[in-house]
Amino acid sequence: MSGRTTAPAPGRGTVGEVFGAFLLLGLTSFGGPVAHLGYFREAFVVRRRWLTETAYADLVALCQFLPGPASSQVGMAIGLRRAGYAGMAAAWVAFTLPSAALLAAFALGVQAVGAQPGAGWLLGLKAAAVAVVAHAVVGMATSLASGRRQATIAVASLVLVLLLPSTLSQVAAIALGAALGAVWLTTAPPADGDAAAPGVPVRRTTALACLAVFAALLAGLPLLAALTGNTALATADGFYRAGSLVFGGGHVVLPLLEAEVVGTGAVDHESFLAGYGAAQAVPGPLFTFAAYLGALLPVAANPLLGAALALAAIFLPSALLVVGTLPFWEQLRTAAHARRAVAGAGAAVVGILAAALYDPVFVQGVVSPATMAVAAVAFVALAVWRAPAWAVVLAASAVGALAL
Repeated sequence: MSGRTTAPAPGRGTVGEVFGAFLLLGLTSFGGPVAHLGYFREAFVVRRRWLTETAYADLVALCQFLPGPASSQVGMAIGLRRAGYAGMAAAWVAFTLPSAALLAAFALGVQAVGAQPGAGWLLGLKAAAVAVVAHAVVGMATSLASGRRQATIAVASLVLVLLLPSTLSQVAAIALGAALGAVWLTTAPPADGDAAAPGVPVRRTTALACLAVFAALLAGLPLLAALTGNTALATADGFYRAGSLVFGGGHVVLPLLEAEVVGTGAVDHESFLAGYGAAQAVPGPLFTFAAYLGALLPVAANPLLGAALALAAIFLPSALLVVGTLPFWEQLRTAAHARRAVAGAGAAVVGILAAALYDPVFVQGVVSPATMAVAAVAFVALAVWRAPAWAVVLAASAVGALAL
């Protein structure tokens, strides 16, 4: 069903109904952000009629334009539209909690038994991660770096990050990609001329305050962490920065988080890739990988507090940006230079993810002919047979436990 429907006015729903609807999706939404957006449309446009087809399309367009996890941001915007700011919080908690809880529990299990480099299940998980990231790189390159200039930006980003591996080089690559996109790309993704600005209850003063808080935290958290030496502030800074700079989908958060936690020695490669593999096997947003990492970091006496801190820090930029840009979206969406800049940033993140595919994913995941075979079979299952990522990951881990 693709016809337009009539939606209730914003804010007429209840927080409870928003929480219930999104909890069901959080428990069942496998398949990544594109699949999530399909589930959302079915649940909120077709079945519940909370918003029209046009309004939904415009929310999706806005969240694709912003950095951060697009499906989670669309969910936040739907919750905001339906039940105000409390509805926005309810939508995020309900959609995020199931996968975050599963990954935090997995982290506690990894801590208890240890991620031994030679364990068969771990070798299978890491080989599956090679296939998942390679599949993401191919898909993103097709959509974000298909032209000559976009491909050149992607390769320049790849070279920069490979030769100067650090969080700073990744941030520089994204900034350079956006700058090159604004001045060098000759075309921009077209704006949807039929979509109207979404009617949501956000005042411009509130939006401007959210944008100011977003910028203040992005600039101020690293300074506070450096001045105080506080571990919790440093953790919040790393995850907040990762959530602020991710364009192009959840997989792009992998290199940013790897630089933050593995590059600093806080988490070893084996545990990092084990968690990334496990994140493919749970429903909900891939950004909940932060809960797994937070539970492993020594930021609190209770690992669950670390998981909660990391999770809140990585999603906070998304919430601030959704509220901060909604009243201005109609102007932003029609600005060609802004869309070209986003296209350039998207091409740059293809290069960043390709660099991560080499190191640490391939370097750590393919350590023998057998693991290369598992990775190859997993890639074909994903790319050719269209098998769901969670099933491929579980199968690879089982094969590893039995045969590697």
